[in-house]
Amino acid sequence: MLNLSHNCLTGPIPSSLGDLSELESLDLSSNKLQGRIPMELNNLGFLEVLNLSQNNLVGLIPQGKQFDTFTIDSYGGNLGLCGLPLSKRCDNDEETPAKFDRDGVVDDDELNWKISILMGYGCGLVLGMSMAYIAFATGKPWWFIRIYERVRQRITKT
Repeated sequence: MLNLSHNCLTGPIPSSLGDLSELESLDLSSNKLQGRIPMELNNLGFLEVLNLSQNNLVGLIPQGKQFDTFTIDSYGGNLGLCGLPLSKRCDNDEETPAKFDRDGVVDDDELNWKISILMGYGCGLVLGMSMAYIAFATGKPWWFIRIYERVRQRITKT
């Protein structure tokens, strides 16, 4: 745990904080920190609590890894910040959220996992319904009748 809140710290946040890989809580609130949130903070894989509120930070909030778990409270009072989880969108189209994969490498081509799951379910449903139609349209589905008969025989025996 590192609590440096209310210390009148000024200047940019040092990117070397990203070297504290075992850090679980970082509180830099109520200082006069300026500039962007360093991407190196994404290296803090055990970080559960982050409080950067009440500073003068600007730019896009990093995305990916544990940054996806922090709430609005972590960034309050930084009028220049934009991006999720804040409702303020970044004006510049070039500032798209940087996504990080498990190895800490930026992944710009990451698909939205919800869309991927829906596509999988949709394809499975269409394929399953098509196979069932073909099986019943071409005649008796002998494989289905055999399974049904076995189950019926087991039930009648008991």
